[in-house]
Amino acid sequence: MVTAISINALSKTFAGGRKALQEVNLSIEAGEMVALIGASGSGKSTLLRHMAGLVAGDKVGNGLVQVHGRTVQKNGKIAADIRQTRASVGFVFQQFNLVDRLSVIVNVLAGTLHRVPLWRSLMRRFTPSEMARGIDALKRVGIAECWMQRASTLSGGQQQRAAIARALVQGAKVILADEPIASLDPESSRKVMDILARVNQEDKCTVVVSLHQVNVAIKYCARTVALHQGRVVYDGPSVALTPALLRELYGAEADDILALGDHISSLQERKPAPPHLVWPTPISGATAMARVA
Repeated sequence: MVTAISINALSKTFAGGRKALQEVNLSIEAGEMVALIGASGSGKSTLLRHMAGLVAGDKVGNGLVQVHGRTVQKNGKIAADIRQTRASVGFVFQQFNLVDRLSVIVNVLAGTLHRVPLWRSLMRRFTPSEMARGIDALKRVGIAECWMQRASTLSGGQQQRAAIARALVQGAKVILADEPIASLDPESSRKVMDILARVNQEDKCTVVVSLHQVNVAIKYCARTVALHQGRVVYDGPSVALTPALLRELYGAEADDILALGDHISSLQERKPAPPHLVWPTPISGATAMARVA
């Protein structure tokens, strides 16, 4: 199998000496959909940002992060060609990271900026093929009718789907989703997770999603990586994450994790979860040249 993300001996220490990540070793194969779980402060968001090269790890040690064989960072230094690597990595933020005053289609077409000339991006001019790609991505996430609306007029769930459409337009081979359903209602949460799972299945895109709800991880991800105080304490089949095992891994903190439940399953009508990828043995993208406001 092809390795999509490789992390070796990655550590991160914040001001004051707090260890956010401690000697993390992780390998994620191309096409996997993997959940990151853990209590608040366990290192989930920090780890995702290191995968994307948004922040650098500690300079001390031999920390290494690679995506599809390209170095993201090594020994606490971001790679000089990081922009080229990031072109294949889509990042979905918890708070959507859209520009409120711009239209949905312009926000989505931001995913093309790595291959669009600077003058066109500044003037918001896109070719017919680029526009078509943006509309197609919006169709895939179910909000094509909103393409001309200002991003600020969308609901939270719609904004998150627009963020996923941006990653599709980008042509991302890897999507990193940082608690994408944390601030959404159950129906919006289900739609977002269904879309991520469908992109994973249809596009063979590697998806790593951080979640608070263990049952959501079990429903959508064949494999879960559990973090505790910056360390990987479990890496294996999601279905094996029983309450007993969680209490063994997290101690008293397990009750806080289990108390969150699975708000997606509270829906009276819900679609069945998409088929999981097989996980073997446990290991510890209109008109002529367009200008859109």
